[in-house]
Amino acid sequence: MKYLYLSLCLLSSIVSFSQENTTTTNEVTKDSEEVSFSVIEKVPVYSGCDENMGNQALKQCMGSQKQAFVIRNFNLELLKSVGLTAGEHRINIQFKVDKEGNIIDVRAKAPHPELKKEAIRVVSLIPKLDRPGFQDGKPVIVPYGFPIAFTIDPPKPLSKKEQRRLKKKNRS
Repeated sequence: MKYLYLSLCLLSSIVSFSQENTTTTNEVTKDSEEVSFSVIEKVPVYSGCDENMGNQALKQCMGSQKQAFVIRNFNLELLKSVGLTAGEHRINIQFKVDKEGNIIDVRAKAPHPELKKEAIRVVSLIPKLDRPGFQDGKPVIVPYGFPIAFTIDPPKPLSKKEQRRLKKKNRS
C-alpha cells in the first residue's frame, strides 16, 4: 500500500499564473472582452478579500482563499486510489471569471482522468466572486490558472514484524 505524502501546494499563493499573453496594459484595447489576470486594472474580488486592497494584495488574497477552498474540497482519497507512481505530480487548472464574477470554462490537465474530473468539479464549486475584473471601468472576462502540485511517497518498506506476518500468512 502506498503511503501518501500530500502537499497540495497550490503554488498560486506563492506564484500565481494566468493565461499569460504578451499584451501589456497599454496594448489592451477598449473593446476587449477578455483581459489577462496579470494586466487587469482591477482584479476580481474573491469572497473574504477586501475590495479596497490594491491589485497585488487582491491577487495574493485570491490565491490564498482559492488554495484553502481547493484543499477543503478536493477528494484526497482519489490520489491514493488512481495508482500513480511515486514522485511529484501536477494538475494544471484554467478557468475564466465572467463579467458577473462567475467561474466559467473550467479546464484541467492531470496525470489521470479521475484527477482531471475532480479538479474540474472542485474549481466549479468556487462561489461567485464579490466583484468581476474591470478594465477601463467596465467588467471584463478574466482568464486565470493555477497548478495543484502533490507528491506521492514510495511505498514504505515492511517492518520485520510485518514481514513475518506476511510470510506466515503465505504459508497457510
